[in-house]
Amino acid sequence: MSDARPGSVTNAPTVLRMILGRRLQELRLSAGVSLEGAAKALRVQPLTIRRLEKAEVGLKILYVEKLLETYGSERQEIDEFIEMAERANTPGWWHRYRDVLPSWFTAYVSLETGAKTLRTYEPHYVTGQLQTHAYAREVLRAGFPYGTDEELERRVDLRLRRQTLLTKPDPPTLWVVMEEAVLHRAVGGPEVMREQIDRLLEASELPHITLDIVPFSAGAHVGAFAPFTHFRFAEPELPDIVYTEICSGSMYLDQRAEVATHLEAHNRMSLLTSRAESRALLNHRRKEYT
Repeated sequence: MSDARPGSVTNAPTVLRMILGRRLQELRLSAGVSLEGAAKALRVQPLTIRRLEKAEVGLKILYVEKLLETYGSERQEIDEFIEMAERANTPGWWHRYRDVLPSWFTAYVSLETGAKTLRTYEPHYVTGQLQTHAYAREVLRAGFPYGTDEELERRVDLRLRRQTLLTKPDPPTLWVVMEEAVLHRAVGGPEVMREQIDRLLEASELPHITLDIVPFSAGAHVGAFAPFTHFRFAEPELPDIVYTEICSGSMYLDQRAEVATHLEAHNRMSLLTSRAESRALLNHRRKEYT
């Protein structure tokens, strides 16, 4: 998955579509068919095959069937693959929010929904997965200052809808490293901050959530740059992916060296504090907002 900036991600793939794309590539390589050979079978350009395999476009059923026949797949395997492709082409639940969901963030929601483990670094705000309604409303109002009240409520609803993955029967593991500065940024005033800190204290008690708060006393450290999220999936076909953002867009990284750099930074930052120290900081800041 390459860099993605505003306007470049209009049809974010579901995790199943990414898996099937990788599977198509594996079948092609196992059959000894080149990109050019696969393209010739469909009478398309090789770029079309590459985009199918990278899940950059939807899985056209006629294309999929013809490719699998070209690769020598048996009829039962073809039928099963087509059934999964049809499911993979179904828009994710977030599609209903496309009016307020930035195109460059659509892929993030897709990856988040399918990930088994999420490791996040947040230097500015509480991560969206743990925001309260009031806190999220203030953050999103600041982030989209020219939006209407209706759009604001839609964005808040989307953010809260994303949080339901943490309460499902088999939730992903969420590991958040957050700067102490986040607790000093008085988003929405004392009442909003007290409620938000209470939410963080409750979340930190859950077995599938880890919350590390890097204190000011840690000084300069390896990760003190932009926020990022590291996704890991249960499916072995999918590589780890890192999302990071800037003011005007985002990047999705899957090159091993880049992913490893972010993962090491997350590990190093987590060692700058402890669970007890993090909870002590939360409780101290809560009293300050009383």
